[in-house]
Amino acid sequence: MKPFLTHEIGSLAKPNWRIKAIKNEKLDEEDLKEAIKWAEFLNLKKESEKLFSILNKRINFTKEEKKEIIYFSSLFATKLIEKAGLDLVYDGEQHRVEMYEYPVKNIEGFEFKGYVRSFDNKFFKKAACINLPKLKNFYHLEEFKTISSFTKKPIKIPLTGAYTIMDWSFDEYYIKNIYEENFYKRKKLAREKFLYDLAETIIYPNLKKLKEEGAKFLQIDEPAATSKSDEIEIFINSLLKSIKELYKDTFFSIHICFSDYKLLFPFLEKIQGIVKEIHFEYANRDTKEIGRDKEKRIGYKILDDLKNFDFIIGLGVIDVHTDFIEPKELIRDRILYAYEKIKDPYKIFVAPDCGLRTRKWEIAYEKLKNMVEGKEIALKEIGF
Repeated sequence: MKPFLTHEIGSLAKPNWRIKAIKNEKLDEEDLKEAIKWAEFLNLKKESEKLFSILNKRINFTKEEKKEIIYFSSLFATKLIEKAGLDLVYDGEQHRVEMYEYPVKNIEGFEFKGYVRSFDNKFFKKAACINLPKLKNFYHLEEFKTISSFTKKPIKIPLTGAYTIMDWSFDEYYIKNIYEENFYKRKKLAREKFLYDLAETIIYPNLKKLKEEGAKFLQIDEPAATSKSDEIEIFINSLLKSIKELYKDTFFSIHICFSDYKLLFPFLEKIQGIVKEIHFEYANRDTKEIGRDKEKRIGYKILDDLKNFDFIIGLGVIDVHTDFIEPKELIRDRILYAYEKIKDPYKIFVAPDCGLRTRKWEIAYEKLKNMVEGKEIALKEIGF
C-alpha cells in the first residue's frame, strides 16, 4: 500500500459518441473529432482505428458495433485515469447505464416503472420489486476482465450496495408477504427482509465472483446509507451480510456521500477490520482558501471524530459539482490537515468527493492531475 494512495471514486462522464451510438442517435462531425482528439491525447490513435471506422457509419450501429464502442470508451476512460497518475484505476462506469439501473437490469424480480430525478438534473429509471430477487448473471465480471486487459495498475471495482438498491426501489413483493397487523411494523420487517435478501443473494455472490477472478480492491457504493436515521443498524448489518468472509484477503471500501455522517458513528465498530476504508465527501463542504487552520478547512471537521475508529480515511479533496480546478496547493493543504489529525500517511487515501460523471473529461482530467500533484507535494513535505 502507498502513502496517500490516490484513486477515483467511481463514475466519469460518457463520451457523446458513446451515448449517441447506444441510443441510436446520429453522430455528427464534432463527435468524431472528439474521439480522435482523446485518442491522440491518450496515445491511442493507432489502437483506435477500428473505433473510427465504426463511428464513421454515424448511425444504425449493430449490436456488435455497440459492444466495440463501449469497449473503446472503457479503454479511453481507463487510460485517462492512468495518465492522470492515480494509483488505483477504473473506467468510470463506461460499461454501465447508471449505478442503480445497471444492477437492477441484471436481477430477476424487478420491473421498471419510469424515470425519477436524482440530482444535478440527472434521472434514473426506478423499478419495483415484484418477486423474490434472483441474480441473472455476475454483472461486473466482464467489466473487470476488460479493464484488466488495459492496464498493469491495480483496479478497483465499485458496486452499488444492497441498501441503496432497496431504498431506491418500490416494494410490491415483500410488503405482501409479511404477516403483521400493524402496517408500520410490517413495512419495517418487509424492508429488512428485502435488504438482507439483496445482500446475501445478489451483492455477496457478485463480490465473491470478482474476488475469485482476481479483484483485490472492491468498493461498495451506498449513497442512500443515512437517508433514514432509524435504519442505520440494518444498513450496517447488510454490509456484513454482503461481505461475509471475503474481507480476509480482499480490500473493501465503503463510499457514502452527501450525508449526516455522524449518524453512522454508533454502529461503525461492527465493521472495523472488515471494511478497510470509509470514504466520505469533504471538499464540497470546505472553503477554497489555501491554508491548514480549522477556519480554512471547515469541511474536514468530522475527522476529529472519525480518527478514533480503525479505518483508512477515504479523503475527498475534489468537489465534483463544480468546474473549479482545485490548485495543487489547496489539495496539499487538505491532505496535510487530515495528516495532522490521523498521523499516518498510509491511513489516508486521496480521491474526489464522489464520481466525476457531471464534469467534462477535460475538467475531470485536470482535477485528477492536480490531485496527484498535490499529493506528491504533501508527501515531500512530510519527508516521503
